[in-house]
Amino acid sequence: MNQMQQMMRQAQKMQAQILKVQEEMAGHREEATAGGLITVGASGKGEILDVRISPEAVRPEEVEMLQDLLVVAANEALAKARAAVEQAMKKVTGGAGLPGMF
Repeated sequence: MNQMQQMMRQAQKMQAQILKVQEEMAGHREEATAGGLITVGASGKGEILDVRISPEAVRPEEVEMLQDLLVVAANEALAKARAAVEQAMKKVTGGAGLPGMF
């Protein structure tokens, strides 16, 4: 087997591993809490799965604070989910940054 064929097989193997990790991480879940009042769950696909609001957070005069906490928790949950996907991919790619993969 020549070197080019060997490289192609390695690339195909890595591609299969990347697809497997992407499938596994699609079901991965991360959570973040803001102010102890708002919890947001996000998937490894970068989707918000759910939002839980503590009853203490719901005061008509504090709606603006509640909105801010939701944004903070959602962004943190998404950042955690992205980081988990990137970490899983690094295991497959050996740290080689493949643009557009994640």
